[in-house]
Amino acid sequence: MTMGCSGLTLNSVPLHQVRMYQRSGEEGAHHRQRRSWVWNQFFVLEEYMGDEPLYVGKLHSDVDKGEGQVKYVLNGEGATSIFTIDENTGDIHATKRLDREEQAYYTLRAQARHRHTNLPVEPESEFVIKVQDINDNEPKFLDGPYSARVPEMAPVGTSVVTVVATDADDPTYGNSARVVYSILEGQPYFSVEPRTGVVRTALPNMDREAREQYLLVIQAKDMVGQMGGLSGTTSVTVTLTDVNDNPPHFSRKSYQFSVPESLPVATTVAKIKALDSDVGPNAEMEYRIVDGDGLGLFRITPDPDTQEGLITLQKGLDFETKSSYTLRVEASNRNIDLRFLSLGPFSDTATVRLNVQNVDEPPVFSSPFSKMVISEEATVGTTIGTIFAHDPDSTNSPIRYSIDRNTDLERFFNIDATTGVISTAKPLDREVNAVHNITIFATEILDPLQVGKGVVLITVTDINDNAPVFAIEYETYLCESARPGQVIETISAVDRDQPQSGHRFFFSLTAEAAGNLNFTLRDNKDNTASVLTKRGGFQRRHQNMYRLPVLIMDNGSPALSSTNTLSIRVCDCDPDGIPQSCGSENSMLSAGLSTGALIAILACILTLLVLVLLIVTMQRRRKKEPLILDEERDVRENIVRYDDEGGGEEDTEAFDMVALRNLNVVRESGSKNRRDVTPEVPTLFSSSRPPPDNGIFREFIWDRLKEADVDPSAPPYDSLQTYAFEGSGSAAESLSSLDSLSIDSEQNYDYLSDWGPRFKKLADLYGHSNGGNLFAS
Repeated sequence: MTMGCSGLTLNSVPLHQVRMYQRSGEEGAHHRQRRSWVWNQFFVLEEYMGDEPLYVGKLHSDVDKGEGQVKYVLNGEGATSIFTIDENTGDIHATKRLDREEQAYYTLRAQARHRHTNLPVEPESEFVIKVQDINDNEPKFLDGPYSARVPEMAPVGTSVVTVVATDADDPTYGNSARVVYSILEGQPYFSVEPRTGVVRTALPNMDREAREQYLLVIQAKDMVGQMGGLSGTTSVTVTLTDVNDNPPHFSRKSYQFSVPESLPVATTVAKIKALDSDVGPNAEMEYRIVDGDGLGLFRITPDPDTQEGLITLQKGLDFETKSSYTLRVEASNRNIDLRFLSLGPFSDTATVRLNVQNVDEPPVFSSPFSKMVISEEATVGTTIGTIFAHDPDSTNSPIRYSIDRNTDLERFFNIDATTGVISTAKPLDREVNAVHNITIFATEILDPLQVGKGVVLITVTDINDNAPVFAIEYETYLCESARPGQVIETISAVDRDQPQSGHRFFFSLTAEAAGNLNFTLRDNKDNTASVLTKRGGFQRRHQNMYRLPVLIMDNGSPALSSTNTLSIRVCDCDPDGIPQSCGSENSMLSAGLSTGALIAILACILTLLVLVLLIVTMQRRRKKEPLILDEERDVRENIVRYDDEGGGEEDTEAFDMVALRNLNVVRESGSKNRRDVTPEVPTLFSSSRPPPDNGIFREFIWDRLKEADVDPSAPPYDSLQTYAFEGSGSAAESLSSLDSLSIDSEQNYDYLSDWGPRFKKLADLYGHSNGGNLFAS
C-alpha cells in the first residue's frame, strides 16, 4: 500500500522510494515478501478559504486490485469531524478550515479492510497531518500600554523601558514570527532598539520644568520588517522625574512688615518665601537670619507644608524703646545635588524690615509676681508691702490699684488705690489659711479699659496661739487584775502651731489630781507620757469609770497649756489582758439579775415596739383612704356654683343655711351629724330668732373646726360654712334671706327697690307683698 501527497516528499525522500515490509504468515517463517504499506507525513495549509473540501492526500494498498473488495478506514484525531476518507479511492480531504495556532498537527490511523467481511487486509498504520503555517497573526504587546519614569537631565542612551511583542505564528517556519521594533512617535527625544525593544533617551538635558511628560508610539512588525509583514503598536508614557537642578530665589530683594508691639512671644510676625521650580524634597528650604539688629529678638523657621519662612517673636516688643528692625535672611535648598553645583549657588538672600506699631498697652508691674510676709498677730490696718506699676506708653497715665475680690473672697486685705500699699483688713489666722494668693489690678485712669494684672503671694507667719491637746480621743481600759505601777496608756499631743524649732510638750497631772490614790503620770520626755496605776484591786461594781485630768504645756513664748480629761474604764479581762466586758451593764449582772431575766425584759420591750408599729400603720392606712362620699348621702353642701350670683330663697340647691343661721338649736342638739348630710331641725321654720352676736358666731365656728380636726375621714367642709351672714360690723347689715325661712318673719325689704336696678330681683323676691308668703305653698 502506498501513501502519497501530490508528489510531496518526506525529508527529501521521494514517495516511490519509501517501502516497508512485513512477514507473511501464509508463506512460512523463512520466506520474505515485500510489505504492502508505503506511508508519509501529510501537510495542509491553515486558513484555507475555498468552497470545496481541501485535498490532503491519498491512501492505497497493493492488495487493492481495483476490484472493489477493499475499503479504507480512517481513525484518530479529527477523523470524520475534520478529515474524511473516500473508502473506495483512499482520498483524504479536510472539511474545515484549520488554524495552526490552535492545533499544529493531527495524529491519525489508517487501515484497509475487506469490504464484505470487514476483516483487516493490512495492519493498522499511524500517520501525521501537519498544519502548515502562514503569516496570519500580527505582533501583539501583551503588557501594553506602558508607563515609565526617567530622571530629567539624564544622559543620552539612558534606558527607559523595554517593550516586548509576541507573534503567534510558527517561529520555526519562515519569518512570520520574526519581529523588529521601530518608533513612530516620540522622536527626537527617544529611540528604540529594533531587535530588543529597549527604549532609550535620544536627547541630552531634557528639562522637567520645560516639559514633564512624553507619549511614545512603538511599532512591532513581523517578516523582519519586510513588505507584507503584519504589525502592531503600543504606547509608552514617559514621565520625567525631578532632580534638584534649580536654585531657590526670592521674588523681591526686600520685604517690609508692620508689627504691633502688643504681640505675645512666639507669635508669627511675617512670612516670606523663596521660589524653587523643583518639587518635593528638591524644593525643601532652610532659612536663617544672617545679619541685622534683631538677631536675638526674632527667629525664622521653614513651614514644612508651604516651605515659607516664618519669622516669629522671641522677646516682647516696645515701641518706645525701638520702633523698627532690619534683618537679612538667607534661603537655601536642604537637599543639594552635587552634579548640578555648576548651575550656581543654591541659595539667595533678601532684606526684611519690621516696623513696630505703637499700641496703647496696659500698665506693667515692676514685678509680675511678688512675695510678702505678715505675722498672724498683725492688727487690722497693718501694712504688708507695696507694689508698683507704670504705664509703658508715652502718655504715662496715672494708675489706680484694686484687688480682684475673686481671689480674696473674705476680704482679708485692702490696697491703697493710689500708692499700691497692701494692708490687713481682718485678723489673720495661719492655722486657717497660711498662704493667700491674690491678684492685683492696675488700671489706667485715662483709659480704664487698659488693665494690668499682678500676683501677690502673702505668707502668714506663725505665733504661739494654740494650746496642745490630745492627739486622739483615747479609749483607755483598766483590767480589774491590774497591778500597781502598770502602764495602762501612753498619750501624745498635737499643736496646730508650727514653731521653727519644733514642738516640745510637757505632761503632768493637774493640781487637783496630783494627790489621787489611783493613777500617776510619767512624762517620757519625747512628747509622750505614760499613765500608770498606783494600786491594784480595781473592781467595776464599785466604780466602772475614772476620769483623769492631764495638763499639757508647749514650749512656745509665751507657753500655752490645756487640760484634757482621760477616761479610764474598768473591765473584766482574760489572762492575756484583753478586755472582755466593761461598764455598768455588767455590774447589773453582778447585782443579781440573771440572764433569763434580761431576756424576759428584752422580749417585753420588743412586744411593745411591735404594738406601737401596728397602731401607727393602721392610722396611716386610715389617712390614705380616699375622701369620697357615699352615693346615698346628701352632697348639697359639696356643690359650689360659680357661674351665677345666686337666687336668694329660690336657690334651694345650694347649702342648707338653716344650720348656720340658727346656731343655738344646733348647739343644743349635741349631735355629731356629718356636715355633708342635711340636718333635720323641724323647729327652724316655727319661729325666727334674732341674729347672734359675734361671740356666739366665733364659738360656733371654733366648734365646727374642732370637729373637722378630730375627724380623720371628714373633708374640710368647714370653709364652706362661714358665710351665714356678714356680721354686725356691716353698715348694710346682712343680706341673707335666712330669716325669711320663718313664716312669722316681720322683716321689711321694701327698701331694696330704692337701691337701683341691680337690686330689682331681690326687691321682687323679698318685697312686702312677696316676702311673707315665700314658703307658704
